[in-house]
Amino acid sequence: MTPRGYVGVVGPSGDPGPVVLQAAEEVGHRLASAGVVVVTGGGTGVMAAASRGAAAAGGTALGLLPGNDRSEGNAHLTLSLPTGLGELRNALLVRSVDALVAVGGSWGTLSEVALACRTGVPVYALHGWDLPTEGGPVAVADPAEAVARALAAL
Repeated sequence: MTPRGYVGVVGPSGDPGPVVLQAAEEVGHRLASAGVVVVTGGGTGVMAAASRGAAAAGGTALGLLPGNDRSEGNAHLTLSLPTGLGELRNALLVRSVDALVAVGGSWGTLSEVALACRTGVPVYALHGWDLPTEGGPVAVADPAEAVARALAAL
């Protein structure tokens, strides 16, 4: 089956709290249900939640890992790609997707959002910062709107 597109889901790797994790899981589930490949950094937190949602929907969760060890990816990944790039894998993630959904906020998330905005990748921010600038992320109200906008951008 040819995927409908590739959408990155980014956010904090720590514990951003149950609201953010639940939203990330729902975003992953909705994207996968729509036939989209969910691309994350493959780690914990939002990345694992989005991957869990994609897996629960029977979709594909691709993790672009910062290190060299495939086994460092979260348990919900369909495909685990060790890049050996460390934080530079954020650029690889952004350049490999058609749209980006940022759920929550951290410094790594901010770098991915900035890279996406600079390179013309549409960004939809949920439970993140308000960055009201032209060409910046579009704040969305809930997972359904985040996914609808990301799908419309494909």
